Amino acid sequence: KIVLDEIYIAKKKEEFTTIEVASGVGKTTLCKAIAGIVPYYMGGYYHGDVKVLGESTKGKKVSDLALKVGLVLEDYESQLVSLTAGEEVAFGLLSHGFSASEVEARTKIALEEVGLAGRESYQLDELSGGQRQRLLLATILAVKPEVIVLDEPVSAMDPEGAEELYSLLAKIHKDLGTTIVVVEQRVEFVLPYMTDIIAIKEGEVLTEGSCADALEAIYEDAAMRPLLPELWQVKCQVEAQTTTKFGLWRNVSEAITELKNKGFGNEANL
Repeated sequence: KIVLDEIYIAKKKEEFTTIEVASGVGKTTLCKAIAGIVPYYMGGYYHGDVKVLGESTKGKKVSDLALKVGLVLEDYESQLVSLTAGEEVAFGLLSHGFSASEVEARTKIALEEVGLAGRESYQLDELSGGQRQRLLLATILAVKPEVIVLDEPVSAMDPEGAEELYSLLAKIHKDLGTTIVVVEQRVEFVLPYMTDIIAIKEGEVLTEGSCADALEAIYEDAAMRPLLPELWQVKCQVEAQTTTKFGLWRNVSEAITELKNKGFGNEANL
């Protein structure tokens, strides 16, 4: 069975890309392919090539690629292997051959970057689910990859936790210049931060481009439309009914302000 067919995606460095795809149609396979895990550790075949930072993943060890590409799976708990937060971050660094002094320094900095400063000695079961996910991010940040790929990172989170995680990812993207690629169905949480969208339908790319350019194509596809944030669905409906074009709404406040400015009533009757 072909899971992903004729996929061609070219992304620039330092973008914050959202891949919108329904469950069960190759989202995790795509993430693992970018990280070099597919097909070498998963079985199966693929044709063509996957290049990360200009280099093919063929013939590369996953451990070597991990210095360039960090991967956060939907089941992130399965990626945690140590007893304490400090040991978890140190484990990956030691596996890559960093010196003891470098491991100590990088562990401290990485935990600070994800808001877990001073928690080196905390047992993993003393951390909340959200904190454990941030810990996994710390293990990735410690090796300073240029790309981080995340597979539905907020699927099991409440809205507050989802907002906190994407705010953290946005800070990493801005402060460190890290390229972020996230597969997400709850796009409303990544909406304020992403630079572009790729929509994949039935294993093929439906559309790819800036948020504004890809939005219309996704909305016009009846099967993909429900994956759009409700805010964007409303935007497209109003545009279709009034022939008025609006900007790229990142949040409800932006939408209300623009609607008011264009004479569409006040907040009470929107």
